[in-house]
Amino acid sequence: MKPVIKVLQFIYSIYCLISFIVVMCCVFPFVMLSVPFGKVTGGNMIYVLCKIWGRTWYLVTGVQHGEIYEAPHNTGKQYIFVANHISYMDIPPIVAGIHQPVRALGKAEMVKVPIFGWIYRAAVILVDRKNSAARSKSIRALKAALSHGVSIFIFPEGTFNETQKPLKHFYDGAFRIAIETQTPIKPLLFIDTLRRMHYRSLFELTPGLNRVVYLKEIPVEGLTKDDLPALKQKVYDLMEEGLQRYNQYPTP
Repeated sequence: MKPVIKVLQFIYSIYCLISFIVVMCCVFPFVMLSVPFGKVTGGNMIYVLCKIWGRTWYLVTGVQHGEIYEAPHNTGKQYIFVANHISYMDIPPIVAGIHQPVRALGKAEMVKVPIFGWIYRAAVILVDRKNSAARSKSIRALKAALSHGVSIFIFPEGTFNETQKPLKHFYDGAFRIAIETQTPIKPLLFIDTLRRMHYRSLFELTPGLNRVVYLKEIPVEGLTKDDLPALKQKVYDLMEEGLQRYNQYPTP
């Protein structure tokens, strides 16, 4: 029975990949038309198009978006969103679950993918962690987005968590920007993404729930750079406890 399930999963994954490309190609012309409107207005338009893309793809693949609010959330307020990172299926919940203008920090190497890379470049703030000058440029771009009333999204773990712990080590970036701009942090949990697609393969997709959990916001008003370690630990502990409650652990 297990080999049959593996074959069916492979077929389903191929179908999902094809449908992803088809919907992407339908959205692409509208993305290109949005680019001339600039980084703020055009970027917000592209974010809406990506939301339509993600929701449509969910619909045709049998993936169901869900939202759990453990604390009230103000969609009219600016935040630095942070979330756990363990799967490529962490990406759709960003556009499906954040209901205000937002710019995500994304890996620069993804722009090399044909067509997708052009949309990606227009929709996210690129970072090359191996290049200090590029990292500094990314931080300036994130702060510029905040200065224009746009929230930002950062995976504080940087890359996939392939450990056996709920979270891996957090980088300082999101927390430093929060303190320097006095922008509150809104932690999110992606609690189903590993079940929808394991990080070891693009061909292990499964239909089902892909939920976002909204945790309480973490204010930073009055904090200074000396408070960065404590702030980072506070967010880490809150997210780790949440992932434990939802039984979200990486598997080999």
